[in-house]
Amino acid sequence: MVFPGQGSQFVGMAVERYHSEPEAKKIIDEADEILGFSISNIMFEGPEESLKQTEYTQPALFVHSMAVYQTIDITPDCVAGHSLGEFSALTAAGVLSFEEGLKLVRLRGQLMQAAGERSSGAMGAVIGLEDDLVAQICKNISDESNETVVPANYNSKGQIVISGHVNAVESVLNVSKEHGAKLAKLLPVSGAFHSSLMQTAYDEFRLSLDTVPFADANVPVYSNVNAAPSQLAEELKNNVLQQLLKPVLWTQTIEQMVMDGVKEVVEIGPGKVLQGLVKRIDRSLQFSGIQ
Repeated sequence: MVFPGQGSQFVGMAVERYHSEPEAKKIIDEADEILGFSISNIMFEGPEESLKQTEYTQPALFVHSMAVYQTIDITPDCVAGHSLGEFSALTAAGVLSFEEGLKLVRLRGQLMQAAGERSSGAMGAVIGLEDDLVAQICKNISDESNETVVPANYNSKGQIVISGHVNAVESVLNVSKEHGAKLAKLLPVSGAFHSSLMQTAYDEFRLSLDTVPFADANVPVYSNVNAAPSQLAEELKNNVLQQLLKPVLWTQTIEQMVMDGVKEVVEIGPGKVLQGLVKRIDRSLQFSGIQ
């Protein structure tokens, strides 16, 4: 089972499940109580501008995924999540309670949004070039400009998101176009996620993580930072912290799952973003989604 991150949200998410599944309603009502405000209102009714804000997007996605997970009777052999989705995966694997997971996700969203506003970074998508070439372009621009720009998400082969200072990101996008990229454009996000520009978020998040008990996982959790499975509590905690500064190795994660014998991938949460990525990474896999 895989759990989505930012970009999968939409106004009206989980509203049908809320009204048709008592277990989903219970989870979503509990989330409102834990957070002290109505995340369900933002999920169900928007406005879209609010739902797009990182501090609301992250808990909304987590709550949706967990509401769906609680209503299905399938035990996964392993789990993974894309960026924010790794917290959903950890909760599904019994590493975190729903309440602990939600509080961490809420804090993470707030810290990432604040760090983004402070650093005025940017992110961009590059499609149609070799991953290694995009990484080399990032390195060259960083070296020349003394600014940060790095690969942030390896989403599928030939589809990379870059992150860093605005000018450096724009330079990489321009050079990528010169190299024949099919698409190279800025993304509408509020910060340079998965880069060193998230250092303040990392420092503050680490303090909170230190106070939260993680349990060993019931099933292997594939982490974004190393694309490797683990069930060890401390390792999983460190991985989810490092994730703030390091790239999401999604292509490598799915490839490793296949090498480890995975045959079917089910996306749990809103949208079909991960299904599309999985299809591009390895067509031999069966893939589906439960929203």
